[in-house]
Amino acid sequence: MNPSADLIEYLLRLGDSALIQGQRLCEWCGSAPALEEELALMNVGLDLIGQSRNWLEYAAELLDDGRDADHLAFRRDERALRNLLLVEQPNGDYAVTMTKQFLYDAWHLQMLRGLSSSSDERIAGIATKAFKEVTYHLRRSGEWVERLGDGTDESHRRMLNAIDQLWRFTVELTAADELEQRLFEAGIAANPQQVADAWQSTVADQLARATLPLPAPASPFYLSGRQGLHSEHLGLLLAEMQSLHRSHPDATW
Repeated sequence: MNPSADLIEYLLRLGDSALIQGQRLCEWCGSAPALEEELALMNVGLDLIGQSRNWLEYAAELLDDGRDADHLAFRRDERALRNLLLVEQPNGDYAVTMTKQFLYDAWHLQMLRGLSSSSDERIAGIATKAFKEVTYHLRRSGEWVERLGDGTDESHRRMLNAIDQLWRFTVELTAADELEQRLFEAGIAANPQQVADAWQSTVADQLARATLPLPAPASPFYLSGRQGLHSEHLGLLLAEMQSLHRSHPDATW
């Protein structure tokens, strides 16, 4: 396998997941349950989109085919995206949104922790900066999981429904593939097993504080974001997210 091709694929996975999760959060603009929550959601979403740009810019440089980060974000079809299945799922109610954010944050923080020690200086620099932002993301989403899980009967019920709805998509957060293992052995990627173990520990501790049961580990199924096999929701998200850029691909401000 071409080491450069492996690295490009890895960068796309990181960039695409941050981009799609950021887009989902920004969909709350104008409809969040409180003004301060709307501002917080937009800030987290913009953090993720900024991180995505950093990963995609590096991928574009390695591709060296004339495409830039904007092209990678706005002109690829869903089969070309490599984001986690979890982040493309609809926002649902606020319990679903914050459960999804927490499950992603718990993985994201551990991934960035590992990448901060990457032998690739560009990756280590991006990860170190993003780690500071995601530390706040995880603290915030974890607090919401606890607040809703250990709140009223209604909020507890909604959290149970949210976990049930989203849990199967967590399989990608703990099941590494050969590409990740190769890049880890080369000193570039985070240790997949350490990321998985830390994610499981973080989630178990937070759900316990929220008086929520920890489900059994999710099992693999026929979809795979790594392979471009997405749920039906990604195409609809991209149609909205990419519409302006595709309508006016050469427009300048």
